[in-house]
Amino acid sequence: MTMDTHCTQHDPFTIGIIQSALQAICDEMSVAMKKTAMSAIIYEVLDFGVGVLDAKGRLTTQGFGVPVFVGMLEAGVEAVIKKFGTNNIQPGDIFITNDPHSGGVSHLNDVVVLLPVFDNDVTIGWMSNKAHWGDIGGAVPGGISHDLEEIYQEGMIFPEIKLFERGQPNQSVIDMIASNSRVSDYTLGDMWAGIASIRAGERRLKELVQKYGRASIAQAMESMLDYCEAMSRAALKQLPKGTFTAEDRMDNGQIIKVKVTVSDDAFIVDLRENDGYLDGPFNCPYLNTVVGAQVAFKALTSPEANFTNAGTFRPLKVLTKPGTLFHSLPPKSAGMYFEGLMLSLELVWKCAAQLVPDKLGAGHLHTVGGTIFAMTHPDTGHTVVTCEPMVGGWGAGPDRDGLSGQHCAGDGETYTCPVEVNEVRNGLFVDRYEFHCDPGGEGEYCGGKGIVLDYRVRTNDAYLTALYARTNGNPPWGLDRGRDGSLNDVNIVREDGSEEHYSRIGHLKINPGDTVRFTTANGGGYGDPKRRSRKRVLEDLKDEYISPEQAEHVFGISPDEIAAVMRHVNKEG
Repeated sequence: MTMDTHCTQHDPFTIGIIQSALQAICDEMSVAMKKTAMSAIIYEVLDFGVGVLDAKGRLTTQGFGVPVFVGMLEAGVEAVIKKFGTNNIQPGDIFITNDPHSGGVSHLNDVVVLLPVFDNDVTIGWMSNKAHWGDIGGAVPGGISHDLEEIYQEGMIFPEIKLFERGQPNQSVIDMIASNSRVSDYTLGDMWAGIASIRAGERRLKELVQKYGRASIAQAMESMLDYCEAMSRAALKQLPKGTFTAEDRMDNGQIIKVKVTVSDDAFIVDLRENDGYLDGPFNCPYLNTVVGAQVAFKALTSPEANFTNAGTFRPLKVLTKPGTLFHSLPPKSAGMYFEGLMLSLELVWKCAAQLVPDKLGAGHLHTVGGTIFAMTHPDTGHTVVTCEPMVGGWGAGPDRDGLSGQHCAGDGETYTCPVEVNEVRNGLFVDRYEFHCDPGGEGEYCGGKGIVLDYRVRTNDAYLTALYARTNGNPPWGLDRGRDGSLNDVNIVREDGSEEHYSRIGHLKINPGDTVRFTTANGGGYGDPKRRSRKRVLEDLKDEYISPEQAEHVFGISPDEIAAVMRHVNKEG
């Protein structure tokens, strides 16, 4: 699709073709990554992101995968240029970084590989690939645990170093990666998949330059940035103006606050009222907090646009206080940064949803639900380190029910790992995977359903690490008299029948025959439940999404109508 119609230097139709080709490059990079990666979290869950950046390191197009990675890709190029300078970046170089406090952003497991693209020794762009590597060392398998305080405990740090130099691999770096990973075959496989992905992008961009010329490519990239900026600024003009506030309560009882100031020219997110760090690796380096705000900003200004780049976020400003949970500093750990990122995202979402409820719905499951199993595969004897996010319910809107069984807003384009893959590749039994019917999220439009997922381990050396938010009396919020959603929960059902409930688990021993039950939240409801149409309520009852008690006492359906539906359900059953 042509995104610029006022080019003066070059034919606008040609520029439009180039812009579509740049997007196609990202799509090819994404497919190359998906098809060649070793780890299920990449090829099934799509826990990665790719992008084409211009010569200055500004993101112009991105592929499918994790939405929050989009805003993280620029930092790597910026850090590389700052460290090496333009004279020490050569054709054939490939850089690697993962430092959350610098060019890597997120956490150490999300490793970025970067490739500068040259035309006659002139930099014309950068290819970037960011993906979750299952294990790169650290105190525990997967490098993530709720009780780690320093980043040095979480694995290897790659401080913007050359993985390839002038086309030749730096074997010493590769050997160090292999020696520090508990699953080196998977780690190196994912590394080579990332390299294949960015090299595919390099090849296609050079073909574009040969066909259309360097100046045309540069103009096409610049106009894409300007177009997305213009789209954001046009949307800003339609929003209510002024300063607005919102607050939320974390599971530990701490209140967090946001102030959002909207003008025709800027959308300012102020998080400076929040003090102190959280215990453990839940704090956000500054750029992670910015990315959380970007997701909410994108949903507010241009949710219908299927492309996003650096221009989209030019009107956005995020203010934080260094040394706090929204602006952590080295050497603070960041392994579970994603829950801090979700705090910033949901705070802005909650504030904006009150201003424009027709654009943003009620609260959703919130949590990424990061879940890691480490064990020996009972059939193959190989070491297994799994990692996956969980799905749950999204909040309802003013004209629709919330979506069920979806990843959180930060993980939007990712997928669940199929049952068959988990059982075969990871050696787990999946005993149950279904929507749950717990109360929560009722409204004229109901919040989406969370899920119940039961894993049963089969080996004597299995360990579980997990972090879930909204587990302690702080469910996803409802809007316009809609009811709050339900809570997230991790429940260990031991073989003897005893149960243990957690929100944070770090390297917990799981025995053969134990069941790990993950229950995720229903999204918040929208509108008074008594206004929900009788037909919808009876359909929900028939489908067993609600109980007879909910139908009567929450939605106001008569006992006789309920009895008639239940007779039909029992007859079919």
